[in-house]
Amino acid sequence: MQPGPKNLITDVPGLLVGNAEDAALKSGVTVLTADRPFTASVSVMGGAPGTRETDLLAPDKTVAQVDALVLSGGSSFGLAAADGVAGGLRAKGRGFAVGAARVPLVPAAILFDLLNGGDKGWDDTPYPALGRRAFEAADTHFALGTAGAGTGALTAMLKGGLGSASLLLDTGVTVGALVAANPVGSATTPGERHFWAAPYEIGEEFGALGPDPAAGLGRRLESRKVTAFAEQGNTTIAVVATDAALSKAEVQRMATAAQDGIARAVVPAHTPNDGDLVFGVATGARALQAPDAERLMIGHAAALCLTRAIARAVFLATPAPGDLLPCWQDPGREA
Repeated sequence: MQPGPKNLITDVPGLLVGNAEDAALKSGVTVLTADRPFTASVSVMGGAPGTRETDLLAPDKTVAQVDALVLSGGSSFGLAAADGVAGGLRAKGRGFAVGAARVPLVPAAILFDLLNGGDKGWDDTPYPALGRRAFEAADTHFALGTAGAGTGALTAMLKGGLGSASLLLDTGVTVGALVAANPVGSATTPGERHFWAAPYEIGEEFGALGPDPAAGLGRRLESRKVTAFAEQGNTTIAVVATDAALSKAEVQRMATAAQDGIARAVVPAHTPNDGDLVFGVATGARALQAPDAERLMIGHAAALCLTRAIARAVFLATPAPGDLLPCWQDPGREA
């Protein structure tokens, strides 16, 4: 398996991603969409999720396909970003047909960034407008790091951000991941030089420093974020996607397998104060030739992509006025 040409989730043909952010707000929205509906499901393993329309994604529910997925900052206020995306879809005549009506289906997940130093003194929530902007910006290329839903993200010790990665399987199937990384835990080992995800790095995706040579890691958990405001308010939210033809149940299994990618890149992961959630997406463009073996490898690749995407999110974060935490690439910081 090798990364796709862009090393982005949009290496999966047909998928588009758009970002919108507000620097003063220190928050933003990321939208994944396509030119036609796609099969989607979800896996939730964090103790504090914030979601919209995720019940619809269970394998036993009637509707198998959706029009877009939203990752947003803003805690519960950010769920309103899906309203802006639904408006954009409606303007294009998109949505689930119910008689003469069309209802855009836009599941969403949020992370908490309300105490990150940004100006949160709005009267009317800015998230519907950010959602509409992100939808209208959707393209095959998009920014990573301090962008979209990752604009105000923080890990335990460093700024978080938006990340993405992809893999092309030997069978011709493409798998990709998109993530807004804002966890309780740290993406780096003590000293913030080495990434927990280092064993899974391909090339120089996030610095090529290799694994931390120290032993006994993970027993002492430090957090600048907790010191800055509180243990509450975190979450890693992600999408993993493939062009393989998978059923809704198989997409959910891929999303579940991808949760291992969070655990490999963040320590600790899936805590009571995280809302760790992974959406799964399948466009169905490529039929499986050896379904059992290919489904196994697709789930494995999804986890690998998500691990790398989380590290890329932190690696590519950039400093901004009023930041509470440093960036991995801050000038003057030894890396």
